[in-house]
Amino acid sequence: MTVIEFELHGVVDAPIDAVFARLAHVEGYNDWMPRKGSIFRTTEQTSPGEPQLGTTYVDRTAAGAAPGEIVAFEPPTRLVYHWWQLARDGRITAEGWPGYELEAASDRITLVRHGARVEVHGIRRLMTPAYRWLAKRERAATLEALQAAFRRAG
Repeated sequence: MTVIEFELHGVVDAPIDAVFARLAHVEGYNDWMPRKGSIFRTTEQTSPGEPQLGTTYVDRTAAGAAPGEIVAFEPPTRLVYHWWQLARDGRITAEGWPGYELEAASDRITLVRHGARVEVHGIRRLMTPAYRWLAKRERAATLEALQAAFRRAG
């Protein structure tokens, strides 16, 4: 197994509660994530109810479907998702933990620390440089889209 870890930082012009709510609303990503510059296509919550610890979902991306779940849910400061890709035989080939640490800088400004951990398994380890590049690009696109969504709403 090969591990990739990195962290990005951003500032969102919105209250911390609003930023957390937007990040936690699984199907809301369909409204604000970009279609260009991202492998993201759509996401669907697969468990009932409001997002919370254990909520499940399926992301559909240019690379295929990736099921996942919310593994940390601490409103309004911490949220972590866990997704995985499966081989045809059911083995996990890659998995990731994109997460957010939020801090209120003021009533209207939220500091966002967006970290990611990706583990690449088996023969896919040979593709680690591509996974690293793609993960950084995807996380940067997510952070930029989050910032832009609040600029449009404001």
